[in-house]
Amino acid sequence: MVSLTVYDGANGIGGNKIYLEENSQGVFLDFGKNFGKYGAFYEEFLKSRDTRGIHDLVYLGLLPKLNIYRPDLIPSDLSLAQFPALNITAVLLSHAHMDHAGNLGVLRKEIPIIASPESIVIMKGMQDTGTSSIESDTTYFSMRQPGDILGLYLESVALKNYIGKDLYCTEPLTDGLLSFLSSRPGQDSPKARKKLEPGKCADYKDATLPFEVSAHPVDHSLLGATAYLLRGDTTIAYTGDFRLHGKNGESTRKFVNQAKDASVLIIEGTRAGPSSGEEKVTEQSVSNVCQESVESSTGLVIADFSARNFERLETFQEIAQKTNRDLVVTAKDAYMLHSLGCVDGVCKTESLKIYKEITNKTRRKWESEVVKQFCGGQYVDHTTIRNNPSGYILCFSFFDMKHLLDIKPNGGTYIYSSCEAFNEEMEIDFRRLWQWLSRFNISPCGFSMEKVEGGDYELSFDNRYHASGHASGEDIAWVIDQIDPDHIIPVHTEARDWFAKSFENVILVEEGLSSNL
Repeated sequence: MVSLTVYDGANGIGGNKIYLEENSQGVFLDFGKNFGKYGAFYEEFLKSRDTRGIHDLVYLGLLPKLNIYRPDLIPSDLSLAQFPALNITAVLLSHAHMDHAGNLGVLRKEIPIIASPESIVIMKGMQDTGTSSIESDTTYFSMRQPGDILGLYLESVALKNYIGKDLYCTEPLTDGLLSFLSSRPGQDSPKARKKLEPGKCADYKDATLPFEVSAHPVDHSLLGATAYLLRGDTTIAYTGDFRLHGKNGESTRKFVNQAKDASVLIIEGTRAGPSSGEEKVTEQSVSNVCQESVESSTGLVIADFSARNFERLETFQEIAQKTNRDLVVTAKDAYMLHSLGCVDGVCKTESLKIYKEITNKTRRKWESEVVKQFCGGQYVDHTTIRNNPSGYILCFSFFDMKHLLDIKPNGGTYIYSSCEAFNEEMEIDFRRLWQWLSRFNISPCGFSMEKVEGGDYELSFDNRYHASGHASGEDIAWVIDQIDPDHIIPVHTEARDWFAKSFENVILVEEGLSSNL
C-alpha cells in the first residue's frame, strides 16, 4: 500500500513537498519554498535568520514539523524529537525553480537529490554566484556550529570545507559535469580557506529506492524540467510543472503517452480553470511579436524576461541575429550559460556579449576565474553601448536599471517578456521601473502605466509578450483525458474546485494528512 502525504503545495501555487511511502520507505517529490507563506511574515528587508538555523522556519510553520533536517541547523532551544522521522531515500526534483527546490538546503545530507543534469547545474550555478543561505545551499553547504555558550546562535565553521550533497543524475554523467560539481570558484586561490568536498554523483538508476522510478523530460520555462513515473503496488505519475506550448512541447506529449498506465496522477494546476477565450500565446508567437518590437526600435533595446529562462534568452539570441544587433547578457547569466555547457559540451556563450559592470571583479571569483577565462574577449562596456545604442539588445531586469546611469541612453525600447505582477510588492516595483524608463525616454512594450482620475497610474500588461511556463486549463484537461488515471490529485494550484467539478475521482488532499492510494 502506497501512502501519500502532501506537506506543502496542496492549497496554493508553489512550495511542493509531496511524500510517497511504501513498506516504510519513501521519497519526496520536490522540497520547495512556499513564497506565499513566506510573504505572510517576510519581505525584502525582513528576512529569516540564518543564525538561528531552522528555528524560525519551523516555529512559523514554513517548514513541516518533521525530524528530517540537518543537525547542525538545530539550535539548543529547538527539539525535533517529538516529530516524525521519515525514512526518506531521496528527493525526486522536478526542476530548479525555488518554489520546488528552495528548501532542499535544510534536509539531512544523507538524503540524496535525484534531478536532471540541467537542474543540478542551475542550482549549483546559482549558489556559486549568489549569497549563501541555509535555504539556497541546495548542492553544497557550509557546516554550522554554536557561536555562543547557550547554543542559540549558529555560525559557519570557518576552516571546515564545504560539503557536497549526494546527487543522482537522470541522464548519463559527463566529464564536464563531474568537473563542474567537484569544485567552486576561488577555492584554488592561495588565500582560500575552504574547498568543496563533493558528494556522490551517480546515475539515478543506481539509487536505492522503494519504487521503480523513471524520469521523463517535460517542457517548462526552465531547462531540465522532469516528470516522474513511480511503480510499486500502485503506478503514480507526477508532472512537476509542465506545458505543451513551448519549443519542447513534444517532450511533454511523450511523457503523457508513457504515463497511460498510471493509476494515480499528481498534476500541477497553476493555470487550471476554464479557457479565457484569448488566443493561445506560444513561444513562437512571443518571438514574432518581440522581433517586431525590436525591428521598429531605432535605439537601444532592453529585454527583460524571467531569471534563468534560457529558452527565452535563445529567442532573443535569434532576434538579435535577425536584426543585426549584439545580445548583451550580465556576467552572472554568462556564468550560468557556461555551467549549462558542462552538461553537453556545447558552448552557449559564443555569440553573446557580456556587460562590463563598474565593479571590483576580483571579489567575484566566479567571474574573474570562469567568465573572464572563457569569455574575456566578449565584454562590452557602457561607453561602447552609449556610442552605438542601436547595435545592442541588453538582457537587463529591473534590478539592472542602475547600469543605465552609466550608459546614459536617450530613448529606446524596453520589452517586458515575463509574468504579470501578482502582488502589491511587484506593482510597486513596476512603478519604480516606470520612473527609470521615463528618466531615459525609453518606451515600454509588454506593460504600460496609464494615468487615471485622481493623478494615480494604472498598471496593465500585454500578454502577447510572454508565454507562460505552465499548461492552460484546456491542456491540463487533455493530459488528464489521455492518461485517464483512476485518481487525480491536483497540487500547485488555487483552482482545486475546478478539478473537483471537471473530473471524476479527484482527491483533494489536505496538507499534513496521509492518504492511502
